Amino acid sequence: MTLPSTSELLAKVLDGDQEALGILLEHYRPYLRILARRHLYSAMNPRVDPSDIVQDTCLEACRDLPKFRGEAEGELIAWLRRILENNAAQSIQVHIRTQKRTISREQPAAGSEDSGQAFAGVAGRQSSPSRRAMRGELAVRLAAEIESLPGDQREAVRLRHLEGLTLAELADHFGRSESAVAGLLKRGLRALRHQLADTGPD
Repeated sequence: MTLPSTSELLAKVLDGDQEALGILLEHYRPYLRILARRHLYSAMNPRVDPSDIVQDTCLEACRDLPKFRGEAEGELIAWLRRILENNAAQSIQVHIRTQKRTISREQPAAGSEDSGQAFAGVAGRQSSPSRRAMRGELAVRLAAEIESLPGDQREAVRLRHLEGLTLAELADHFGRSESAVAGLLKRGLRALRHQLADTGPD
């Protein structure tokens, strides 16, 4: 059975079809997961799973579909992105309040990052060129291809090219040498190019 095209699904979504929205949301999940990771990166500890932010976003989108007033896929993606950004910001604020209560009772470990500084770091990253590039239909496709990479390659490509980490920072993150990390990046980018070439434009 041939699945409906994105444009066909979008037309149904504009008519309020919840099932069509569900299919599109599954298509957008890799993109939404990357956005969630980027919003939570360096501000949160592992207690919050980006997938939880994505799930909350999908549930909210289904609930609020009648409020969507766009007519194009790019507008739908932008609407979903705003919902996710709001959910991520709320999670960060909850984390900050929890951390402040913990710090008020415990002596922080030497060298630990203040929660306010962590939040400011994430806020500062929001306007980077790579973030502005992760928008629209092409970003959805790119995110899907990045998500399909093997674990370490996916993380290396994401942190280097979406978060802007240096090789030295990546080496520290992975606990490997800079040359080993460079090789990891090279393999990831090579695989990404092959995937994009194989799939071609939609």
